[in-house]
Amino acid sequence: MRIHIPFFLKPALVPVIRLQGTISSSARGLNDAVLAPLIEKAFRSKPAAVALLINSPGGSPVQSSLIAARIRRLSVEKSVPVHAFVEDMAASGGYWLACAGDQIWVDDSSIVGSIGVIFSSFGFSELMARQGIERRVVTAGTSKSLADPFLPQKPEDIERLKAIQTPIHQAFIAHVKARRGSRLADQDLFNADIWVGQQAVDLGLVDGVAHLVPKMKELFGEKVRLAPIGPKRGLLSRFGLSLAEDMMMTLEDRLLRSHYGL
Repeated sequence: MRIHIPFFLKPALVPVIRLQGTISSSARGLNDAVLAPLIEKAFRSKPAAVALLINSPGGSPVQSSLIAARIRRLSVEKSVPVHAFVEDMAASGGYWLACAGDQIWVDDSSIVGSIGVIFSSFGFSELMARQGIERRVVTAGTSKSLADPFLPQKPEDIERLKAIQTPIHQAFIAHVKARRGSRLADQDLFNADIWVGQQAVDLGLVDGVAHLVPKMKELFGEKVRLAPIGPKRGLLSRFGLSLAEDMMMTLEDRLLRSHYGL
């Protein structure tokens, strides 16, 4: 007698990559060098989709671009859709990363946007004058002391900084338009404003309000297998010897988040 064994389909696999914190070239920040092996691993596992969990106030535009470009390249090469889920925020470079997703999902209270470029520093020229401190600088090249915090702010420095910011801002805008296309509302969304939850949905910056587990179950079945992918902890981290570096990254992250009231 022949026994028929029923054919069972394997549950859909969805690797989950967490993108949390400040985007920077630091070894502890979000950057392409650190994330490349994780992203490559996620797409190599023949998944039904890849999910990004994003919680970032932004940071380096170059690293944002490199990470997003890697995700898009692999998504196209492997024909694997990408779903981005925003937690507290995807602001500035964080939104650049979110746009690497084919669809972006947020919480009702998620902060989204800040499509702009910022340069910030401090000025100490009056304090130095009161203390009788003289600043002595010798440069070869008129732009070498650009935006020197120990000298009064100069109009020509402001113009130079704006000239640097403009192409970066235009690249950011082009990325958002390329990824969101006709979904974007017909209004100015690129003046660094931020929006919350449903506001971002209404403007087409994101696709809906949804959380990772229920949305993946809705799309890929109740038995969908979510597989977190993260970096291995180094020896120093295991013994708590990277505390100082962690504190610096936390401080940088908090400073960026403070721009959004968090």
